Amino acid sequence: MSILDTIFEQRRVSVDRQKRAVSPNRARLLAGTQPPPPSLAAALGGAGVGVIAEIKRRSPSAGVLKAAASASAQARLYAANGAAAISVLTEREHFGGSYSDLVRARRAVAGQPVPLLCKDFIFDPYQVHRARAAGAAAILLIAAILEEADLRSLLALAATLGMDALVEVHDEADLARALAAGAPIIGINNRDLRTFQVDLGTTARLRPQVPRDRLVVSESGFRRAEDVAWMRALGVQAVLVGETLMRAPDPAAALRELVEAGRPA
Repeated sequence: MSILDTIFEQRRVSVDRQKRAVSPNRARLLAGTQPPPPSLAAALGGAGVGVIAEIKRRSPSAGVLKAAASASAQARLYAANGAAAISVLTEREHFGGSYSDLVRARRAVAGQPVPLLCKDFIFDPYQVHRARAAGAAAILLIAAILEEADLRSLLALAATLGMDALVEVHDEADLARALAAGAPIIGINNRDLRTFQVDLGTTARLRPQVPRDRLVVSESGFRRAEDVAWMRALGVQAVLVGETLMRAPDPAAALRELVEAGRPA
């Protein structure tokens, strides 16, 4: 069993446990009472390459990044230094995140047009409602763990709740499934979730296969301004950056450098 399969199976157990703490009916009710969120698609639709800055305390591949990181402080820092959007990990066991982090990040950037992406291993409508209830403007859907019918259903639910969905792919089969499901925002993950190897060439290979009417986000592996400039040349609309910012001695300066590299020439 791959690391991805292991995490996914553990996530199923933890979601069942969460349903006992916050019922599906309660999650639906809370989701329906939230004000309309800012649009991720709109935030990424401008010229150049936007930066989605991620709040991530640890990961299976990198270990501990910043164990005591404050979601509130990190969100404020990201918003103040040019992030187009903020990604918040809500998986606890392997990434140290929670829905509480999403709530805190939302409050920290209240009144600002910075959408929040709930990044998780989402397979159940319950998780979509919990994400919206916590203030997410968008959710991550991983094509590798979802059948096309499930992708369609979760995309439709997100749209009903006024949310965008970033559908993550890593290879041609994932991409075909995402496009068939009608995903408007494609996230190309340069990290293979089964081996955790990272190759920015994954985006270079898959980008030409994505129709020009879709938004493309390249995920993982961005360390230098030159990496972002390469993505701009490939016609990518955004990059998602987590580990580099969480490890940086001066994350504000690191983010500004990446944002500047993404500006149109």
